[in-house]
Amino acid sequence: MAATDTAARSARWLRGFMARWRARSPRALRAAAGLALAAGAAQAVTLPEDKAEAMYHLYDGGGTRAHGPALLVRKGLGDRYAVSAFYNVDAVSNASIDVVTTASPYSERRTEYGLGLDYVHRDSLMSLSTTRSTEPDYEANSLGLDVSQDVFGGMTTVSLGFTRAWDKVGRSDVGFFDEARHWRYRVGVTQILTPRWIASLNAEAVSDSGYLGNPYRVARVFGAAVPERHPRTRTSRAIKGRVTGAIGSDAAVHAEYRYFWDTWDITAHTLEVGYSRYVREDTLVDGFLRYHRQSKALFYSDNATAETTYISRNRQLSTFQSPSVGVKLSYRAKRVPGRYELKAHAAYEYKLYDFKDFTDIRTGRPYSYNANVFQVYLSATF
Repeated sequence: MAATDTAARSARWLRGFMARWRARSPRALRAAAGLALAAGAAQAVTLPEDKAEAMYHLYDGGGTRAHGPALLVRKGLGDRYAVSAFYNVDAVSNASIDVVTTASPYSERRTEYGLGLDYVHRDSLMSLSTTRSTEPDYEANSLGLDVSQDVFGGMTTVSLGFTRAWDKVGRSDVGFFDEARHWRYRVGVTQILTPRWIASLNAEAVSDSGYLGNPYRVARVFGAAVPERHPRTRTSRAIKGRVTGAIGSDAAVHAEYRYFWDTWDITAHTLEVGYSRYVREDTLVDGFLRYHRQSKALFYSDNATAETTYISRNRQLSTFQSPSVGVKLSYRAKRVPGRYELKAHAAYEYKLYDFKDFTDIRTGRPYSYNANVFQVYLSATF
């Protein structure tokens, strides 16, 4: 389970890549805005396009390496329904600082798969999805429902969503011993401002209960190792705003800001800016800069001077900052209008983690590391 957080971040980055790319594409922006303005109230919501994707992804940083294939297929059933299936594998080898200072490096395999159903009714799109991921000492399951509604002639889209998740937590030496429950609520508004600019505002609330720590990690009290103890409840909230606009005929820019806070006294700020441009008719280049900053949890301590009810030395709950830079390339290999389109994609992101109050006990200095994230995949719409 020590690699669960890293593998999960890698999988979420992987699944969200295509959605972010489409949101930044200047031609997708112009098409969406122009269609809404021209068609007005007569424009109804349509199903997502039929698609198949095959991907290889790699996360390498801080002594942890997670890589593997991912597959996605989505197919419409008539004009109102579409089904989708997702499969992802992470082969994880972990020699992170937590592992090498308290245990021995290890390898494990994480498998995730999911199913989805979309339904369109007039100006509404309803999506039902379920996912399941398994690894030797952790099982995660979720069921989600999302509804989006176009209003004001398609100029505004309002979305609501809810996800219920339940996990089984274990250790390799004792088996499964506890559970965790998660409730996620989200709401968002996307507004076409002009034929060239779109803005969105999204909010999410998450409630967690059960075992919310990691049974392998230890904290330090006067230099002695003790088992970590986390509260069994946590509530967090986040708000994110984003603006995307077309610049000229073949370029677009975007900017977004996210603010996060929770009942563990953590606050976080994330700022991102990016630029997209077609360098040729069939080639899109997308670059971005991101900066993340987080404060520590109330019960976090690098080396506590007193025994308390809750204690943690999980560096993800410490004070740190993480700048990153990324670039993506998309090439349209073949297109037959009205029939199919084939594309090849490649993406790279470099991330730096700089911890302010987490010490590398091997050197006595604040810990930092960098991570590299790669993706290469093929996509086909038909």
